[in-house]
Amino acid sequence: MFTVLTRQPCEQAGLKALSRISAIITLVVLLLSIVVLVAVTLIQIHQKEVLLPGLKYGIVLDAGSSRTTVYVYQWPAEKENNTGVVSQTFKCSVKGSGISSYGENPQDAPKAFEDCMQKVKGHIPAHLHGSTCIYLGATAGMRLLRLQNETAANEVLASIQNYFKSQPFDFRGAQIISGQEEGIYGWITANYLMGNFLEKSLWHMWVHPNGKETTGALDLGGASTQISFTVEENVGLNTSDIMKVSLYGYEYTLYTHSFQCYGRNEAEKRFLAILLQNYTTETTFANPCYPRNYNTTFTEAHVFGSLCTEDLRPESYDPNNIITFEGTGDPSLCREKVASLFNFSACHDREVCSFNGVYQPKVKGSFLAFAGFYYTASAFNLSGSFSLHTFNSSTWNFCSQNWGKLPLLLPRFDEEYARSYCFSAHFIYHLLVNGYKFTENTWPQIHFKKEVGNSSIAWSLGYMLSLTNQIPAESPLIRLPIKPSAFMGTLTFFTAVALLCLTYLVYLCVSSRNQRRSQHALDNTVDSE
Repeated sequence: MFTVLTRQPCEQAGLKALSRISAIITLVVLLLSIVVLVAVTLIQIHQKEVLLPGLKYGIVLDAGSSRTTVYVYQWPAEKENNTGVVSQTFKCSVKGSGISSYGENPQDAPKAFEDCMQKVKGHIPAHLHGSTCIYLGATAGMRLLRLQNETAANEVLASIQNYFKSQPFDFRGAQIISGQEEGIYGWITANYLMGNFLEKSLWHMWVHPNGKETTGALDLGGASTQISFTVEENVGLNTSDIMKVSLYGYEYTLYTHSFQCYGRNEAEKRFLAILLQNYTTETTFANPCYPRNYNTTFTEAHVFGSLCTEDLRPESYDPNNIITFEGTGDPSLCREKVASLFNFSACHDREVCSFNGVYQPKVKGSFLAFAGFYYTASAFNLSGSFSLHTFNSSTWNFCSQNWGKLPLLLPRFDEEYARSYCFSAHFIYHLLVNGYKFTENTWPQIHFKKEVGNSSIAWSLGYMLSLTNQIPAESPLIRLPIKPSAFMGTLTFFTAVALLCLTYLVYLCVSSRNQRRSQHALDNTVDSE
């Protein structure tokens, strides 16, 4: 009994020492495992790299009545309130006239696109060609051709569709857009470029500008003209010219109207047709809007072959007859004659009416005048904002010039445009002043512009913005410092080690407690003996 009592304390001391060392080692391993778990998790959370999803591209072909222009747009794949932040990166003018001129030879329409499309391919990364959508929107020229010869219009579009299906891009179709759509998209473009939808904050984030008013849009094409501006929601009239437009999370109430046959080219044909009224055998006619000493000849088909002049066609109409116009350079008479293109009396002095009896709320705020409006003002060395008096003075001065002096006055001389600038100026005057009701006080609120920054003011950008609403956004990509598989493996391993260490420490603690209880019981037994 004595021997047993003397050996047990030595064995217990050795076990305690061994348990203490293993407990210390286990505790150190546990702490290291926890440190590693925390460190790896913090690194994975805070050192991750957010990669933007890259750029998307889109191509819009603006197939106008006189020419086709190809625009390339790009935008980040993520969006702002479901709409892409779009910018123009490339522009190419297709050689030749508009696609409506191919009504008799629809198979020839695509050939004109080839040069521009080769350039477009070089401006879009090759690996994105297949995901780049391409759209063709035809405007008033094709609207007129469809009314005149629907079969020819469909054949032109079919020929173009066959061509683009062979291209590497994602072709989404060639369509004729309505005049109302053209007006809405032009308004969207104008306001987007002027920063009325989005602006960069101090933190370089896109935000909606506070208290910023929208601008109206005035578009003058070759075959139609459009006016668009925001109105109060309670306009009080149930009319198809009032539309709701949603962009970047905001809704706008918009008035927009398109006047077919009131584009610059078609309006001038109507003007020439009016000058030819009641003629019988005469072949030479005075034109007060052409410069003095300028003569030109047209066939009757040039003047009366359009749907816009069909109602003015004489009974003796012969498409091959030759007509000569002599310019007299008379600005007063030109203005008087051009007024006959508009029916102002149809409004019966109503304030909410433009011309030809068309409803229009009162214009308000600033306006952007682009396309034909800008080019006419630019010919007079006018751009941006200026007074109505300045416009009239410049018009009178230009219209009084001899034809021989025009090459010296114009920054770029082209006979077809140079002979018509005087008519265009008087047409714009009647359209804006007597039609849309701009006054001497509100005229300076019209800004004549061609582009803002590097982006052209055209309906095509608004069309692209509208389409981005239908293109799904992509989420940003996240590049982690540790691969997910390695990260999960590390977490699993060190979590298991920590749990094992914790379990072992608990075991040691319980064993130590049990040993103390056994030792206490043994001591009591010895004492009692």
